[in-house]
Amino acid sequence: MKILIIGGYGTIGKKVTEYFKSKYEVLIGGRTNSDIQIDISKSQSIENAFSEIGKLDAIICIAGEAKWDKFENLTEEDYYIGLRSKLMGQVNLVRIGRKYLNSKGSITLSTGILADDPVEKTTSAAMVNGAIHSFVRAVDLEIENEIRVNVVSLGMVEDAYEKYKDYFPGHNPVPMVKAVNAYKRSVEGKGRGLIIRNYE
Repeated sequence: MKILIIGGYGTIGKKVTEYFKSKYEVLIGGRTNSDIQIDISKSQSIENAFSEIGKLDAIICIAGEAKWDKFENLTEEDYYIGLRSKLMGQVNLVRIGRKYLNSKGSITLSTGILADDPVEKTTSAAMVNGAIHSFVRAVDLEIENEIRVNVVSLGMVEDAYEKYKDYFPGHNPVPMVKAVNAYKRSVEGKGRGLIIRNYE
């Protein structure tokens, strides 16, 4: 299996990459210091990356930005950060990437607990996450070539606990093995149109 992991050097991406590299051919995509240069906020960058790679069996995205700030401070442009990157970036990965997937291939997107259990300063991020959940369920009804599209939605993971614990008071950190298992389920399982939630 040939897999592209976008964001494979991030906090979650490192552990996910470690697992899939032990079994499959893995390429890491990112804006810098990666096997393949790709900026998901730009459609042409996505198209260029897939043209360079050629055919794949799976695409995993663990990337995408959204602005965190108090609702009263968020401008229209602040919302567009999340819309261009985390939302349309992942939508465009499906829209463009499906053409480069082998039959029965899979695309795994990433969101997070904010879609279901938002905290302060996450109006933009929560909105984007919820939209991706709806997109995945809808696109599954139409996508061709038996391609499976799922989304992994995680809570605050163990390896990010110290950085984000003040934003998520009382939340139980998700063990990294559970985080990796969610991506394994999406790629190696048979499920489609799934929101794979793992919040503790």
